Amino acid sequence: MTRKVTGLIVVATPIGNMADITERALSTLRDADVVACEDTRMTGALMARHGIGTALLAYHEHNAARMRPLLIARLQRGETVALVSDAGTPLVSDPGYKLVRAAIEAGIPVTTAPGPSAVLAALVVAGLPTDRFLFAGFLPPRSAARRTALAEVADIRASLVFFESPTRLAESLADMVAVLGARDAAIVREVTKLYEEVRRAPLAELDAHYAAAPAPKGEIVIVVGPPPFSEAADDAIDAALRDALKTATLRDAVATVAAATGAARRRVYGRALALGEGDP
Repeated sequence: MTRKVTGLIVVATPIGNMADITERALSTLRDADVVACEDTRMTGALMARHGIGTALLAYHEHNAARMRPLLIARLQRGETVALVSDAGTPLVSDPGYKLVRAAIEAGIPVTTAPGPSAVLAALVVAGLPTDRFLFAGFLPPRSAARRTALAEVADIRASLVFFESPTRLAESLADMVAVLGARDAAIVREVTKLYEEVRRAPLAELDAHYAAAPAPKGEIVIVVGPPPFSEAADDAIDAALRDALKTATLRDAVATVAAATGAARRRVYGRALALGEGDP
């Protein structure tokens, strides 16, 4: 049994199989006064399949500025608005966050009925580190801007997740090889759908494969592993330690510098002790 919720509710809907939807999401769609969605045809098909007759209202990047005040007005009258995207979790690469922000600023309750997410699904099957990751959305369509965007995230010690168009996949992989270098990666196509495909390999191998193959079909998620750790020089470790020890304990400073430089904690601890012995 699900509880009745009022206000703005962000509802995750199936990415592929329309039957793959939570009871909480279905209950939310039934109980809402209106469902704000990217495409009324897609959401209408989903709701018809489950016998839900709640009114639909289009809310997408082309009409968001005009529709947002109307939705806020309905929420202020006490109505419940369910926000959905074409598939997956709203606010990931769509204008939903502006509606959420406007609702919060207006003092309207905001909650979610969580569920499918292409970002998390691709990250789970990629076989790459999941303890830290950055979702960077769609890369720019032109190579120069794309390389600039990649350079901005190149040094982040986390797995990188991108959405990409099938027609630009090969070009993007070539730019990733040039900017990000030798890293493990995965191409996840049509995640959770009937023809789901995962290809895992170093970036250079993926680049060679998709450069020679026809452009794939469907939705593409690219997951790239974090940059490899390189041995930091002693003077770099020492400088980082001096800075960290100004505000942190020895233990915390060692942990911070080890994480930042990739050096083993034992080595960083030894450098910290050496610094202490050299102090007057």
